[in-house]
Amino acid sequence: MADANNETTMAPEDEVARICADLIRIDSTNFGDGSGPGERKAAEYVMGELTEVGLDPVLLESESGRANVMVRIEGADPSRPGLAVHGHLDVVPANAADWQVDPFSAEERDGCIWGRGAVDMKDMDAMIIAAVRDLARTGAKPARTTTFALFADEEAGGLMGSHWIVDKHPEWFEGVSEAISEVGGYSVTVPSATTGEPTRAYLLQTAEKGIAWLRLHAHGRAGHGSVPNDANAVVRLAEAIARISAHAWPAEYIASVQELLDGLSALTGIPYAGEPDLERLLGTIGGAAGFVRGTLRDTANFTMLDAGYKHNVIPQSASASLDCRFLPGHEDDLMATVRELAGEFVEVEVMHRDIALDAPFSGDLVEAMKRSLLDEDPEATVLPYCLSGGTDNKALKLLGITGYGFAPLRLPADLDFAPMFHGIDERVPVSSLKFGARVLRSFLDHA
Repeated sequence: MADANNETTMAPEDEVARICADLIRIDSTNFGDGSGPGERKAAEYVMGELTEVGLDPVLLESESGRANVMVRIEGADPSRPGLAVHGHLDVVPANAADWQVDPFSAEERDGCIWGRGAVDMKDMDAMIIAAVRDLARTGAKPARTTTFALFADEEAGGLMGSHWIVDKHPEWFEGVSEAISEVGGYSVTVPSATTGEPTRAYLLQTAEKGIAWLRLHAHGRAGHGSVPNDANAVVRLAEAIARISAHAWPAEYIASVQELLDGLSALTGIPYAGEPDLERLLGTIGGAAGFVRGTLRDTANFTMLDAGYKHNVIPQSASASLDCRFLPGHEDDLMATVRELAGEFVEVEVMHRDIALDAPFSGDLVEAMKRSLLDEDPEATVLPYCLSGGTDNKALKLLGITGYGFAPLRLPADLDFAPMFHGIDERVPVSSLKFGARVLRSFLDHA
């Protein structure tokens, strides 16, 4: 499969930046309402990259333009349970006026590739593609038979992507026991309690909160804007919003959160018995603290409002969108609490829900992830953490597959990385991409 130009000498780190930039330049925005360009062009690009090295990937569309790419490579030991390595090709919208660069230009500046998807998650997609191309060019086999998947629609819950594949084409995951994808394996730099010098900790995602996207509908009595109205739907909705927003969700540290806090405390020498100490501890990990704060309790955040149609008309209904995230085992309690706080005049509609995940920070796969990171960065520490958001691992869990977040990146201490997920001026260092490509390729040999 190599050509006269000696392509077998090319390593994944040699082309991962090119692939990442190419993917960013393909607008695959997912607006969440069925509009947008879809993932087809990005999927066709992936198909070209894989067929070029002699592979036979499959493109599967759930709807016109909503494309997923699948390819399987036999492992060195086919008797072992299979592995899945997956990413998603869609990105959230970007308002170009807010950015320093065109969000689909993939401009390289200050050692980084800038653009929508550079962090979430065309960086990891590029690592996957570079690793697969290397396997094909060299004829090497991963340790386990591995299904590589690049899904559509993750940013809207995966109904056109991972969930559709799991429902319609589960054969792609036959025999698979574990999976890796976003959002973990990246580094944070913290002060060492023993040396006083900065030290790196890699956050390996072992858990993620569940999702409940709700729509609240307040009902009342329509009327003229000049007439007093004790059944005003807008007021009823506002009161429900105030009650839910003011609710103090109780704190609970699940195992992955507890292990993360314990590990950070040991590294930094900062205890966290009380809230001030906890905030001081979280302050050591920069922007990643937001992800961690989101996993200390269930959350409910209002994101959209819709009410009325004329200034002098009191409407008979008003609606609001509520994004709820619950810890493992908390879904029923969260839903009951929201309904109680919403009150008798507000209906709670479930628009989308998905499960919470919790996996052990132990076992052969975890050891392979840790080994591949520490081979490249021996002085670092690897810690588990829980993701406040969600990934396509939720869909694969329906097939009994245990999922982890492992998109390895060694990041500069001064790069505020985590807030760039869905943020502006999203960018990834080229050196981090190359590090990740080496780590991921090594991981496939040891998984």
